Amino acid sequence: MLTKNIKFKNFLKKFKNQKVKKDFKLFIKESFLEKNHLLSSLTEKYNYTYTKKKILPFKKFSSFRIIGIGGSILGTRAIYQFLKHKIKKNFFFIDNLQIEKFFIKEKNIANIIISKSGNTLETIANSNILINKKNKNIFITENKDSYLRDLANKLKAEIIEHKNFIGGRYSVLSEVGMLPAELMGLNEKNFKQLNYLIKDKKFVNSLIRNVENTIYFLNRDKFTSVILNYDEKSCSLFKWYQQLIAESLGKKSKGILPIVSSMPKDNHSLMQFYLDGPQKSFFTFFYVFNKNSNKIKNKSILKNQKYLKNKTMSEILYAQKLATENVFFKKNIPFRSFEIYSRDEKSLGELFCFFILETILLGRALKVNPFDQPSVELIKKETKKILIKV
Repeated sequence: MLTKNIKFKNFLKKFKNQKVKKDFKLFIKESFLEKNHLLSSLTEKYNYTYTKKKILPFKKFSSFRIIGIGGSILGTRAIYQFLKHKIKKNFFFIDNLQIEKFFIKEKNIANIIISKSGNTLETIANSNILINKKNKNIFITENKDSYLRDLANKLKAEIIEHKNFIGGRYSVLSEVGMLPAELMGLNEKNFKQLNYLIKDKKFVNSLIRNVENTIYFLNRDKFTSVILNYDEKSCSLFKWYQQLIAESLGKKSKGILPIVSSMPKDNHSLMQFYLDGPQKSFFTFFYVFNKNSNKIKNKSILKNQKYLKNKTMSEILYAQKLATENVFFKKNIPFRSFEIYSRDEKSLGELFCFFILETILLGRALKVNPFDQPSVELIKKETKKILIKV
């Protein structure tokens, strides 16, 4: 990939698909000729609907509650968890209907409520219970009539426009993710990597080959994508990735089922299935180097385990990752690998760009619309019917 911070090993076998390459060039050309396209949010030139002056009063707060669900919150949570070592403030994420633990007694706390439509049931319910008139609030929602916009006006809260051409799961580098990132004290400009990435042949070739291979696997009924995650601070990143892939591509009896496996823990539960079960999956290894890892206590090591002397936990973890890749290679199990050398905004921004472009290109190749979620809307309507009757 582009930066020196990320080493990307693509699937070993090459399955060329000329249509994918042509489609990528056409897509990029279309995207940058068309104003206000969602890809503009991945660039430094993107114009936010808020100013630094508008959010300045919120910087005095030491704690924040982010209230949302799905794409409105997953990206921000990924940023917070991945870059927690750089963040001095506390952020609490309310993304389900079980909120008992979020009745925080802190006085110096503000709320950020996010919903593109402004009518998301779970976000409305949580806001109703958690927010009071004394709170300082920011609402990020579309510029149209909705429940949350009415509530924001009633509370005299700050309202930031969620642009209607950016769907929730693609919104991490727009107002939705970057406003909270600024309040975390992070540099939002460093996340914006797209302009550099699409000019880099190595990145583009890696992306295209990755999509070509994925299409090859799908055509042979390998539709389960297993992420073998060796970094606990990236759990939220892959929750975001799960939604991005599953909700964007799962249509017309097509799609990819993304499963996140916690490593090396799952060596002792799921790995046997991955290695010897039905070969219907392809895999992604993900590892982040840790410079401040705990070291083995040499005095406590017995002679028959002396190879562990002077080893750090990070070195042991990396050895397990390499060993697993070696076994996958010998068994001819398809995999790709990400190794992250620097845990910073640029690395995370590059990963966001890669996965978003990958998803959109896969959608075009599969001839599905990667920007809607029609069947999920059916559940929302059915839920409302049931609540009206009760």
